[in-house]
Amino acid sequence: MPPDGFPDLDLDLVPRVLHRDGLVLVIDKPAGLPVHAGPKGGANLEQLFSQLRFGLPRDPALAHRLDKDTSGCLALGRHRKALAKLGKLFSSGRVGKTYWAVVRGEPQAEGGRIEAALAKRDPARGWWMAVDPAGLPSVTDWRVMARGGGLAWIEFTPLTGRTHQIRAHAAHIGLPLLGDPIYGREPVGGARLHLHARALSLPMKQGADPIAVTAPLPAHISATFAAMGWTAGS
Repeated sequence: MPPDGFPDLDLDLVPRVLHRDGLVLVIDKPAGLPVHAGPKGGANLEQLFSQLRFGLPRDPALAHRLDKDTSGCLALGRHRKALAKLGKLFSSGRVGKTYWAVVRGEPQAEGGRIEAALAKRDPARGWWMAVDPAGLPSVTDWRVMARGGGLAWIEFTPLTGRTHQIRAHAAHIGLPLLGDPIYGREPVGGARLHLHARALSLPMKQGADPIAVTAPLPAHISATFAAMGWTAGS
Protein backbone atom coordinates (compact mmCIF):
# COMPACT_ATOMS: atom_id res chain seq x y z
CA MET A 1 0.00 0.00 0.00
CA PRO A 2 1.52 3.35 -0.99
CA PRO A 3 1.98 5.89 1.79
CA ASP A 4 -0.67 8.43 2.72
CA GLY A 5 -0.70 11.37 0.32
CA PHE A 6 0.77 9.33 -2.55
CA PRO A 7 -2.04 6.85 -3.35
CA ASP A 8 -0.82 6.11 -6.88
CA LEU A 9 2.75 7.33 -6.47
CA ASP A 10 1.71 10.02 -8.95
CA LEU A 11 4.41 12.56 -8.24
CA ASP A 12 6.33 14.70 -10.71
CA LEU A 13 9.84 15.13 -9.36
CA VAL A 14 11.09 17.49 -12.07
CA PRO A 15 9.53 20.62 -10.50
CA ARG A 16 11.11 19.58 -7.21
CA VAL A 17 14.67 19.82 -8.58
CA LEU A 18 16.48 22.55 -6.63
CA HIS A 19 19.91 22.12 -8.24
CA ARG A 20 21.17 20.29 -11.30
CA ASP A 21 24.62 19.99 -12.85
CA GLY A 22 26.66 17.23 -14.47
CA LEU A 23 27.44 15.56 -11.14
CA VAL A 24 24.67 16.28 -8.68
CA LEU A 25 20.96 16.78 -8.34
CA VAL A 26 19.40 18.19 -5.20
CA ILE A 27 15.65 17.68 -4.94
CA ASP A 28 13.02 18.84 -2.49
CA LYS A 29 11.90 15.58 -0.90
CA PRO A 30 8.22 15.52 0.08
CA ALA A 31 7.31 14.57 3.63
CA GLY A 32 5.59 11.21 4.00
CA LEU A 33 7.39 9.23 1.29
CA PRO A 34 10.33 6.91 2.09
CA VAL A 35 13.46 7.49 0.03
CA HIS A 36 13.84 3.76 -0.61
CA ALA A 37 11.98 0.52 -0.03
CA GLY A 38 12.20 -0.93 3.47
CA PRO A 39 12.41 -4.62 4.35
CA LYS A 40 8.72 -5.00 3.51
CA GLY A 41 8.94 -3.10 0.22
CA GLY A 42 6.39 -0.45 -0.63
CA ALA A 43 6.22 2.79 -2.55
CA ASN A 44 9.31 4.96 -2.35
CA LEU A 45 11.06 7.90 -3.95
CA GLU A 46 13.68 5.79 -5.76
CA GLN A 47 10.91 4.37 -7.94
CA LEU A 48 10.58 7.79 -9.54
CA PHE A 49 14.25 8.50 -10.26
CA SER A 50 13.88 7.60 -13.94
CA GLN A 51 12.22 11.03 -14.27
CA LEU A 52 15.55 12.60 -13.34
CA ARG A 53 17.94 11.19 -15.94
CA PHE A 54 17.99 14.39 -18.01
CA GLY A 55 19.68 12.65 -20.91
CA LEU A 56 21.96 10.29 -18.98
CA PRO A 57 21.62 6.52 -19.51
CA ARG A 58 21.04 5.64 -15.85
CA ASP A 59 18.91 6.89 -13.01
CA PRO A 60 20.58 9.06 -10.37
CA ALA A 61 21.10 7.45 -6.96
CA LEU A 62 20.83 8.50 -3.34
CA ALA A 63 23.93 10.11 -1.84
CA HIS A 64 22.42 10.11 1.66
CA ARG A 65 19.08 9.49 3.37
CA LEU A 66 16.23 11.41 4.93
CA ASP A 67 13.55 9.89 7.15
CA LYS A 68 10.17 9.15 5.58
CA ASP A 69 8.48 12.09 7.32
CA THR A 70 11.35 14.57 6.87
CA SER A 71 11.12 17.00 3.97
CA GLY A 72 13.68 19.07 2.12
CA CYS A 73 17.11 18.92 0.50
CA LEU A 74 18.09 15.46 -0.74
CA ALA A 75 21.28 15.01 -2.79
CA LEU A 76 21.56 12.50 -5.64
CA GLY A 77 24.63 11.49 -7.60
CA ARG A 78 24.14 11.34 -11.35
CA HIS A 79 26.75 8.62 -11.99
CA ARG A 80 29.25 6.42 -10.14
CA LYS A 81 32.10 8.92 -9.90
CA ALA A 82 29.75 11.57 -8.57
CA LEU A 83 28.35 9.14 -6.00
CA ALA A 84 31.84 8.19 -4.87
CA LYS A 85 32.73 11.87 -4.43
CA LEU A 86 29.53 12.58 -2.53
CA GLY A 87 30.05 9.51 -0.36
CA LYS A 88 33.47 10.79 0.71
CA LEU A 89 32.11 14.26 1.45
CA PHE A 90 29.27 12.95 3.62
CA SER A 91 31.40 10.37 5.45
CA SER A 92 34.12 12.93 6.22
CA GLY A 93 31.63 15.48 7.56
CA ARG A 94 32.42 18.05 4.87
CA VAL A 95 28.79 18.53 3.81
CA GLY A 96 27.05 21.43 5.50
CA LYS A 97 23.56 20.43 6.66
CA THR A 98 20.95 22.75 8.13
CA TYR A 99 17.62 21.55 9.48
CA TRP A 100 14.63 23.54 10.67
CA ALA A 101 12.31 22.02 13.24
CA VAL A 102 9.43 22.99 15.48
CA VAL A 103 9.76 21.58 18.98
CA ARG A 104 7.45 21.31 21.95
CA GLY A 105 8.67 23.45 24.82
CA GLU A 106 10.38 26.81 25.09
CA PRO A 107 14.14 26.50 25.62
CA GLN A 108 15.76 28.62 28.30
CA ALA A 109 18.97 29.12 26.30
CA GLU A 110 19.26 30.69 22.87
CA GLY A 111 21.33 27.81 21.55
CA GLY A 112 24.03 25.33 22.34
CA ARG A 113 25.75 22.10 21.41
CA ILE A 114 24.44 18.59 22.14
CA GLU A 115 27.18 15.99 22.53
CA ALA A 116 25.50 12.67 23.29
CA ALA A 117 26.48 9.30 21.82
CA LEU A 118 23.68 7.38 20.11
CA ALA A 119 23.04 3.65 19.75
CA LYS A 120 20.14 1.48 18.65
CA ARG A 121 17.57 1.46 21.42
CA ASP A 122 16.07 -1.88 20.51
CA PRO A 123 17.55 -3.91 17.61
CA ALA A 124 14.26 -5.77 17.25
CA ARG A 125 12.40 -2.52 16.46
CA GLY A 126 14.66 -1.18 13.73
CA TRP A 127 16.28 2.23 13.66
CA TRP A 128 15.12 3.56 17.03
CA MET A 129 18.01 5.35 18.70
CA ALA A 130 18.83 6.20 22.29
CA VAL A 131 21.48 8.23 24.06
CA ASP A 132 24.04 5.66 25.18
CA PRO A 133 27.63 6.32 26.32
CA ALA A 134 28.62 3.12 24.50
CA GLY A 135 27.13 4.38 21.22
CA LEU A 136 28.64 6.34 18.36
CA PRO A 137 29.79 9.92 19.06
CA SER A 138 27.06 12.33 17.94
CA VAL A 139 27.15 16.14 17.93
CA THR A 140 24.43 18.65 17.04
CA ASP A 141 24.53 22.43 17.25
CA TRP A 142 21.28 24.33 17.69
CA ARG A 143 19.93 27.85 17.95
CA VAL A 144 16.50 29.30 18.59
CA MET A 145 14.96 31.19 15.68
CA ALA A 146 11.62 32.03 17.35
CA ARG A 147 9.47 30.89 20.26
CA GLY A 148 6.04 31.25 21.79
CA GLY A 149 2.87 29.42 22.78
CA GLY A 150 4.72 26.40 24.09
CA LEU A 151 6.59 25.86 20.80
CA ALA A 152 9.94 26.91 19.40
CA TRP A 153 11.43 27.10 15.92
CA ILE A 154 14.96 25.76 16.10
CA GLU A 155 17.74 25.54 13.54
CA PHE A 156 19.76 22.35 14.00
CA THR A 157 23.20 21.77 12.48
CA PRO A 158 24.28 18.13 12.83
CA LEU A 159 28.06 17.74 12.85
CA THR A 160 27.78 13.96 12.65
CA GLY A 161 25.33 11.92 10.61
CA ARG A 162 23.66 9.36 12.87
CA THR A 163 20.24 7.90 12.21
CA HIS A 164 17.48 10.00 13.82
CA GLN A 165 20.20 12.21 15.31
CA ILE A 166 18.22 15.44 15.49
CA ARG A 167 15.07 13.74 16.74
CA ALA A 168 16.91 11.84 19.47
CA HIS A 169 19.08 14.78 20.51
CA ALA A 170 16.15 17.20 20.64
CA ALA A 171 14.22 14.84 22.90
CA HIS A 172 17.36 14.34 25.02
CA ILE A 173 17.45 18.03 25.93
CA GLY A 174 13.72 18.09 26.67
CA LEU A 175 12.60 19.61 23.36
CA PRO A 176 10.96 16.79 21.36
CA LEU A 177 9.98 17.60 17.82
CA LEU A 178 6.38 18.49 17.14
CA GLY A 179 4.75 15.50 15.47
CA ASP A 180 7.36 12.93 16.51
CA PRO A 181 5.58 9.73 17.62
CA ILE A 182 8.80 7.89 18.55
CA TYR A 183 10.89 10.36 20.53
CA GLY A 184 8.17 12.86 21.31
CA ARG A 185 5.32 10.49 22.15
CA GLU A 186 2.98 12.31 19.78
CA PRO A 187 -0.58 10.96 20.15
CA VAL A 188 -2.19 8.97 17.36
CA GLY A 189 -3.75 11.41 14.93
CA GLY A 190 -1.60 14.26 16.24
CA ALA A 191 0.56 16.69 14.33
CA ARG A 192 2.80 15.62 11.46
CA LEU A 193 6.55 15.59 12.03
CA HIS A 194 7.97 19.11 11.83
CA LEU A 195 11.50 18.43 10.58
CA HIS A 196 12.79 19.98 7.36
CA ALA A 197 16.20 19.65 5.68
CA ARG A 198 16.41 23.35 4.96
CA ALA A 199 19.83 23.61 3.29
CA LEU A 200 22.81 21.68 1.95
CA SER A 201 26.31 22.91 1.16
CA LEU A 202 28.31 20.57 -1.09
CA PRO A 203 32.02 21.36 -1.75
CA MET A 204 32.18 19.35 -4.96
CA LYS A 205 35.13 21.08 -6.63
CA GLN A 206 38.38 22.11 -4.99
CA GLY A 207 38.91 25.85 -5.23
CA ALA A 208 35.30 26.54 -6.15
CA ASP A 209 32.48 27.75 -3.96
CA PRO A 210 30.32 24.95 -2.53
CA ILE A 211 26.98 24.19 -4.11
CA ALA A 212 24.50 25.87 -1.78
CA VAL A 213 20.87 24.79 -1.96
CA THR A 214 17.83 25.78 0.09
CA ALA A 215 14.45 24.02 0.15
CA PRO A 216 11.10 25.78 0.77
CA LEU A 217 9.02 24.72 3.75
CA PRO A 218 6.34 22.07 3.14
CA ALA A 219 2.70 23.04 3.57
CA HIS A 220 2.19 21.60 7.06
CA ILE A 221 5.21 23.39 8.53
CA SER A 222 4.35 26.61 6.67
CA ALA A 223 0.90 26.46 8.25
CA THR A 224 2.42 26.19 11.73
CA PHE A 225 4.75 29.12 11.01
CA ALA A 226 1.79 31.20 9.81
CA ALA A 227 -0.25 30.32 12.91
CA MET A 228 2.68 31.33 15.13
CA GLY A 229 3.44 34.51 13.19
CA TRP A 230 6.93 33.31 12.26
CA THR A 231 8.51 34.49 8.99
CA ALA A 232 10.83 32.04 7.29
CA GLY A 233 12.02 34.23 4.44
CA SER A 234 12.84 32.80 1.01
